[in-house]
Amino acid sequence: MAEPYSTSTDNLNYHRRNSREVNVGNLPLGGSNPVRIQTMADVDTLDVEKAIAQAVRVAEKGAEYFRFTAQGVKQAEALGEIHAGIRQRGYSIPLIADIHFNPLAAFEALQHVEKVRINPGNFAELKPPSGELSEEYLVAVQQQLEEKFGFFVEKAKKLHRAIRIGTNHGSLSPRMLHLWGNTPQGMVESALEYLEICFRHHFYDVVISMKSSNVLVMTEAVHLLVERLAKEGKEVPLHLGVTEAGESEDGRIKSAVGIGSLLADGIGDTIRVSLSEAPEEELPVARKIVAHIQSRSRAPLIEPYCNVPYRRNLLPRAEAHPIKGVVEKVVTPVWVRGLLSEKSTLIEAEEDLLLAGKDSLEELLRKKSCEPFALFRLYASSVTPSQLRAVKESSEKSLLLLYAPHPNRIGHWRNALSLLAKERIKAPIILALQSEEEDFERFLLEASIDLGSLLLDGVGSGLYIENRHFDQDRLYRLGLGILQATRIRFSHAEFISCPGCGRTLFALHQAVADIKANFSHLKNLKIGIMGCIVNGPGEMADADYGYVGGAPGKIDLYKGHVVRKRNVPQSEAVSSLIQLIKEEGDWQEP
Repeated sequence: MAEPYSTSTDNLNYHRRNSREVNVGNLPLGGSNPVRIQTMADVDTLDVEKAIAQAVRVAEKGAEYFRFTAQGVKQAEALGEIHAGIRQRGYSIPLIADIHFNPLAAFEALQHVEKVRINPGNFAELKPPSGELSEEYLVAVQQQLEEKFGFFVEKAKKLHRAIRIGTNHGSLSPRMLHLWGNTPQGMVESALEYLEICFRHHFYDVVISMKSSNVLVMTEAVHLLVERLAKEGKEVPLHLGVTEAGESEDGRIKSAVGIGSLLADGIGDTIRVSLSEAPEEELPVARKIVAHIQSRSRAPLIEPYCNVPYRRNLLPRAEAHPIKGVVEKVVTPVWVRGLLSEKSTLIEAEEDLLLAGKDSLEELLRKKSCEPFALFRLYASSVTPSQLRAVKESSEKSLLLLYAPHPNRIGHWRNALSLLAKERIKAPIILALQSEEEDFERFLLEASIDLGSLLLDGVGSGLYIENRHFDQDRLYRLGLGILQATRIRFSHAEFISCPGCGRTLFALHQAVADIKANFSHLKNLKIGIMGCIVNGPGEMADADYGYVGGAPGKIDLYKGHVVRKRNVPQSEAVSSLIQLIKEEGDWQEP
């Protein structure tokens, strides 16, 4: 057994979680190894030549592992030809098989690839008779798990293969749903049950993942898992990913908030950025996320201001006082833009809250009944006693604009927040981020990681983003995207779209573009776009409506988890989905 897991209470500075090294072919992960980057094929696994060509491309682009779906035994057998073809071309990239529902495919895949991912929600679970979960059924399931998965583990051990226990939020077993509900806790229990079998068989080349398209669910599940593993002294390495993150800026923001916030706290040994784009496009995004975390790890150590340890929800935004005469959403994170002066007034401007100097808004203010407030600029790395006194003694309501320096903004913000909590200052806090980064994708990722980490901590009543290299509208969209990824404020429809793989049954990338073009204005809805019935409806557990591949070129349309229309030709699917949303009373004209 590994030495008991030890954790640091210092969350101001970067400390990587201890994990056991796991061998995946010739490229180990965990331990002292760097965070490994992987991606997944989006070609048919049975098309061996295309699969080999794509594997070569991603290897040349820097992928460290490459995953293929193997939904059946035929696909698992094809992995043998793919593996051999890649090796014949001189590439040693380890391959991973992705298995759902079919243990026979998993056993076959073990013969050919370095690692097999199984889903504990559908690997070896007996269906409950008549939907009832009796004591006899629960005992029978435990026996079946031990027999089937135990045998699988022994086979992996003999062949020197690694296993990933990959729990997905949308595909927990009926038993786990009955015991725990569709919750982060249920995800953790599902994985740990399989992990116990691995350990009983003295098998330690195992990795765990907790995935969801909902960033809050995914990060909460990982934090719960880390706590449980620490209590039990198990140093199991973790794979991180946000499923069905989507594409373009939204997909990058969502992935950066989910994956990056965990990496920033030292959690995670391998990652995959899951975009509805070509596998090659995921790799530079993943590298930039890891590079930003590396910059935090090299930052000078931060000494705490006080003896109040930082924790999540230390200064919850719900307790921040509202400013009289202003709509209540001031205490919900909003986008803040415009001129900031030392004494400013907050007014409502369309749907957003605008901060601007009094002098520039005299005419508007005469029409408003807004109470003036004191705006304080604080720099988290250099908060002084005199500044704190000024905030506490202000005769007007106070609003704090809190800046933090790169590369460890997260640590500096947390340090200042501990001090504000100690001083019992509950003024609304706007998290202010300044950057000189000229590469917009890199800037988007660093802003999403740093601001997203604090928002997920429950902190912040607003965002203020500054970068002179980009116009205000682009920064505005970035701010709204971060708020949407953290489920705090929705400004457009939420699209839960899978990245596509060998199971995809229709032209996924075109479908995503068509759906975004027609439904983005429905900001109160979440729409799942899934390539097959493996990812949907399970992986769109959070969606209001679903667009799911049911057969080649045919789409099944869902309301929640219920199929409402089957086998709709893709050319007619968008108009059919519009009609369905209208029938349900959820449609709004653009």
